[in-house]
Amino acid sequence: MHEKDEITAAAQAACAPASAGASTCDPAAVDAAGRRLTAYLRRLPLAESRRLEIALTALRRLDAKPGESAEVLTARAVALAQGLIDPVASLDVPEPCPELRRSHMIPEEMDRRLWKKRHAEKRPVQGFVNGRLAREYLNEPWMKIAARRRLILSTLVFVPTVFAVLNMGAVLPHKGSTPLEMAILAVFSILFAWISIGFWTAMAGFWTLLRRFDRFVVTTAKAHEGEGHHPERKAMTAILFPVCNEEIERTAAGIRATYLSLRRAGALSGFHFFILSDSQDPDRWVEEEAMWARLCTELGAKGRLFYRRRRVNLKRKSGNIADFCRRFGARYEYMAVMDADSVMSGPTLARMVQIMERRRHVGILQTAPRCAGRETLIARSQQFANRLYGPMFAAGLHFWQLGDAQYWGHNALIRIRPFMKHCGLPRLPGKPPLGGDIMSHDFVEAALMRRAAYGVWLAFDLEGTWEEVPPTLLAELKRDRRWCQGNIQHMRLLLTQGLLPAHRFLFLNGFMSYFSAFLWFVFLALSTVEAVLEALAVPVYFPAQRVLFPEWPVWEPLWALVVMAMTFVLLFLPKIVSLVLMLAKGRRKEFGGFFAMVFGIVADVVLSTMLAPIRMMFHTKFVANTLLGRQFGWPTQDRSDSGTPLLEAIRFHGLDTVFAVVWGALLYHVNPAFFWWTCPIIFSLVLAAPLSSLTSRASLGRLARRLRIFVTPDEMARPPELAETYRGEEHLSHPPEGLADPLGWGFVRAVADPLTNAVHRSLLRGPRSLAPSIRERRAALAEKFLEKGPRALSKKEQKLLLVDPELMAELHVRVWALPPAVLAERFGVTLAA
Repeated sequence: MHEKDEITAAAQAACAPASAGASTCDPAAVDAAGRRLTAYLRRLPLAESRRLEIALTALRRLDAKPGESAEVLTARAVALAQGLIDPVASLDVPEPCPELRRSHMIPEEMDRRLWKKRHAEKRPVQGFVNGRLAREYLNEPWMKIAARRRLILSTLVFVPTVFAVLNMGAVLPHKGSTPLEMAILAVFSILFAWISIGFWTAMAGFWTLLRRFDRFVVTTAKAHEGEGHHPERKAMTAILFPVCNEEIERTAAGIRATYLSLRRAGALSGFHFFILSDSQDPDRWVEEEAMWARLCTELGAKGRLFYRRRRVNLKRKSGNIADFCRRFGARYEYMAVMDADSVMSGPTLARMVQIMERRRHVGILQTAPRCAGRETLIARSQQFANRLYGPMFAAGLHFWQLGDAQYWGHNALIRIRPFMKHCGLPRLPGKPPLGGDIMSHDFVEAALMRRAAYGVWLAFDLEGTWEEVPPTLLAELKRDRRWCQGNIQHMRLLLTQGLLPAHRFLFLNGFMSYFSAFLWFVFLALSTVEAVLEALAVPVYFPAQRVLFPEWPVWEPLWALVVMAMTFVLLFLPKIVSLVLMLAKGRRKEFGGFFAMVFGIVADVVLSTMLAPIRMMFHTKFVANTLLGRQFGWPTQDRSDSGTPLLEAIRFHGLDTVFAVVWGALLYHVNPAFFWWTCPIIFSLVLAAPLSSLTSRASLGRLARRLRIFVTPDEMARPPELAETYRGEEHLSHPPEGLADPLGWGFVRAVADPLTNAVHRSLLRGPRSLAPSIRERRAALAEKFLEKGPRALSKKEQKLLLVDPELMAELHVRVWALPPAVLAERFGVTLAA
């Protein structure tokens, strides 16, 4: 008999009179309830035979009464079916977390009183396998080499800066003798030294990559370092994906690609995956749970892929990771910290674990992620720059830092035990933005790890590690606003006791990443004042002192050209050197050929030059607002290629455009000669809104790819992990094969969709005794939801319903009892088969 016929027969049997003369129910109503029940069960991952068995059993037990409507019967049939379904056994809902193994992670003391340093006792070396390895580490030859290299770097920066300042002083009208010109020279010296550091870092990277060997590369094993390594030991590693209101399809695609790559590499048995959620948006929360359950099923990852959501978002990402360490850290030797858009290959992760096993003194092993995956014009330019210039700069950072490298917060492997013991972050005294929780936690954790005598190394030569860049200029600036606040916070930690000089410099370096824009703005402002004053001032040919000849104003264009040439060399020579390096290594085909590389560099120079003044203005405002105590939020990063509408760009850049027009008009009227020197900056600011909108378009990015501009190696030969990520994102955007479409989105889906509702309730705590007032309030919210729809509830009210398993079960049954027309109109949900 066909399934439909069996359901109809069961419905008729349910309406059969028990005795002669007894009234019967409405067969049409029972038949409608049977069809709705069939539609309900079709949305659960059950075998056809089991689905039919549950439907027939529920209908036989329905005990329909005369006059009962199809909606009432549907509610009772669904409730009966739920009683026959065990979420764990029947639906195979996985366990969300492994067994708890609690341990402590106490915030580290960070005394910032410098005067106590003289009396502080020397911190003991802790955490090593034995004392001999500790002594061996403290006498590592790289430390002496690093000190020599940093002395060379200081000299290379200082000498050209002095020469440039002297030339700049010769260019100024009063040779740097007035207070205004002294201020100009002071700001210029800091800016010139700042860009000099980047230049010499690139040159050091060029030398490192060109000679093909460096005995201090962390990925090169040494014989004596394997003595603490036990090959038979199976070190377990947790791969952490912290998320907060993210588009879970992209994150899940990255998890899926990394998981499959580990499986192909035969290394999966040593790794567990964790999705650590801080999401407060109810829609994102539900989607994360549903996606986790789906990944567990499709990958066969039950007991290997876990999900945990914190109810209280304390200390953001650093607090999320600390919460994992306290609950589960004792179960693992290492943790690989990822970002929501990170992807890593299985061989790379396995190789990193091998390195950490052999080098027992390494606390953090940071990779240099490659940027890929976005299609907009600005994103493609950054991906091209990352792949062409990035390896050289990363190698240069390694050359100067060695074991004192920075940690970037993702795509890194961390030794859990010393991290828990030494890297707990305290709250800074005072109010945000300069006080409170430490925003940019990664640099601070690296500094604390080094203070505990563990190394932090940059594995610049490891491939198979990727991340994404912001797809639009506005998305980049919103991210920079948060980073700016965190980096300025680091200046409060500059004098913390026990920190190594290298990490104090990294704090200062991070601060200068944004404060340099503020100094550039100050330099332009001071130069404008100087130009206006010189244009309005009356020349004094005969000063107060008696002289034989008049003093004529002298303009030395040669010195100005020398200063400009030095600046251009520091800014643009690394780009040419990177081209030479790729040609020397025979990698031009990876970038589409020689001419594609040249056109890409030229286009990148033009685009970055036009966008630099726009970034300067925003970074200046970020620095000023942070120093004035104005706190920024923590918005979710935009990771889509949807682009920036022109009106939105005008809203963000309009004030800068007005400022540039006024500034340019004033200069052109008062000092036309100086106007033409500054016109590239002024024109960029005037065109800020259209530039921001145009560069955010994916269509222009795809056009550039067709013209072979901004071509990257990942496009010429796509790695399997990236290909799997793109396929996975497309695959996960559709419902699981064999199931009907999920009902609704987010919160509505948790109420209406049977599988999502079952997964969500299985992840909640068990029934709890609630105060009558709380229960009455939640019941009122449930009635409000049913009468007016989900839009009548705020996000906070939706969360109150989501945390109550009993209420979610009741709402689920009552939603399926509503007439289809009401659901379609009020909830945008179609429950029909």
